[in-house]
Amino acid sequence: MLKIAYSPIYHHPLPPGHRFPMAKYSLIPEQLLYEGTCTEDNFFEPAKLSEKQILRTHTQEYWTKLKTNSLTRQEERKTGFPLTPKLVEREITICQGTIDNAKHALEYGISMNIAGGTHHAYANSGEGFCLLNDICLASHWLLDNNLANQILVVDLDVHQGNGTAKIMQSEKRVFTFSMHGEKNYPMHKESSDLDIELPDGTEDGLYLQTLENNLPRLIDEVQPDFIFFQSGVDVLATDKLGRLGLNMEGCKQRDKFVLERCKQNNIPVAVNMGGGYSHKLSDIVDAHANTFRLAQEIYF
Repeated sequence: MLKIAYSPIYHHPLPPGHRFPMAKYSLIPEQLLYEGTCTEDNFFEPAKLSEKQILRTHTQEYWTKLKTNSLTRQEERKTGFPLTPKLVEREITICQGTIDNAKHALEYGISMNIAGGTHHAYANSGEGFCLLNDICLASHWLLDNNLANQILVVDLDVHQGNGTAKIMQSEKRVFTFSMHGEKNYPMHKESSDLDIELPDGTEDGLYLQTLENNLPRLIDEVQPDFIFFQSGVDVLATDKLGRLGLNMEGCKQRDKFVLERCKQNNIPVAVNMGGGYSHKLSDIVDAHANTFRLAQEIYF
């Protein structure tokens, strides 16, 4: 069964006019239920992440600032969100959802989070709508519990997974692969184990060919026994914060290629939604929903 992490807390209230499309976290599960892709049985509500688990990845100083609502004004501005206790509760729920996804993926081959993919969070700071790094937290959980020996992070969000790259730079059991827009945020990029930078306006053909030329080779070379897939849909040409040129079908074919490679190689995969900022909320929801539709089609 496809297990999907979701909680109503994912849809966090933001000030009017805020550019982050928080409503998508309610609309995606509603759409999946409405169209029959999923039933209520597919969804589970994560608990809250433990402090011990948080401190495996993040510094005590940073976590204390988060839980006491004491980021500086500049630190708060870098995250892109007004800091509140409820926002921190949201974040630790999402992160526990990704750890739970890792458990379910080991059993079912795949599991998904309606949110997550918070790849801009560093060990000691947050930025770019990310407070804690769920993929790093879940990777550490797998490694510490001897449930994985070699992890591959496939980050196909339009923005580089800078926080993930930095946190995992000395962890040889986690290979970080980021394929992103060359001239997009973050302006200072970290060094992933493999970075592929794409020029502005890259369309379906070049994008998919680049992915096809690299992912199977990586799987052969890295020999992962677990994959985290950051499936941000901000690669769409319609995205306000992206600079690439994929259409809806190209984005869908990207996800299909990744999930089929995981399935064919019998590698468990945990999927996080990542970013999506198209002008039309319906485009964001449909692009994300495609990822869930493909998971059902390919795995179940």
